[in-house]
Amino acid sequence: MKTFKKVIAVVLAVLTVCFAFAACSNGSSDKSDKSSKTDSEKIIESGKLVVGITDFAPMDYKDDNGNWIGFDADLANMVAEKLGIKAEFVEIDWDNKFLELQTGSIDCIWNGMTITDEVKNNSSVTNAYAMNQQIVVTKSELAGKLKTVDDLKDLSFAVENGSAGQSAAEDNGLNATAVTAQSDALLEVASGSSDACIIDSTMAAAMTGEGTDYADLKSSVVLVDEQYGISFRKESDMTEKVNKIIADFKADGTLQKLADKYSVQISE
Repeated sequence: MKTFKKVIAVVLAVLTVCFAFAACSNGSSDKSDKSSKTDSEKIIESGKLVVGITDFAPMDYKDDNGNWIGFDADLANMVAEKLGIKAEFVEIDWDNKFLELQTGSIDCIWNGMTITDEVKNNSSVTNAYAMNQQIVVTKSELAGKLKTVDDLKDLSFAVENGSAGQSAAEDNGLNATAVTAQSDALLEVASGSSDACIIDSTMAAAMTGEGTDYADLKSSVVLVDEQYGISFRKESDMTEKVNKIIADFKADGTLQKLADKYSVQISE
């Protein structure tokens, strides 16, 4: 009986080791399979494209029902539909945009983002799809007096933290205070807290002048000509997939129709 019990004990021990090994092997295989998937496969499998944005008319802003609309939001929805998934919009701190991307909190940054060396170094960026400028906005009575960069030297500026507008202020030696968003920069000027702000021309066209929320503000000096791109994670295959879809939209006139709707200039 003792011998029989010993045999049973040995058999059970061997089976336990085998099952444990098989479980570990399967776990390793599952992890390997998961890690071997491309960025696009993971995103499509999840059923959604998580898009990092800020409140930035006319590119991304909310309608009366709280839904995100705008040139970029609409385009992201159209691209996601082509991929067979949904676009999900997440409002982010623009200064932390690359951290959000790298940690996987978002799948892309799609928010009227200027293509710069910093963007190229921190992400895989698409081809340019829209044109933009960094432009000075101030109260109407002052705007007509501003013709060159030299005319700006004694003014106080508001700029979005981490933005191309902030870089333009630094490059031109202007006295600038960083705020959370470009919309906040406009508010600083409207309230008189700052003499002027530097924002994207696309936003300036949508938000200032007659018939807008900031009718008393006006654009003046152009500081930088630039282009917009979409950032995905480094070496992501999503970049080329989105390039192809947007190129098709451009070829069939879909992109121009959307640009006309939001008064955005698309790249040539």
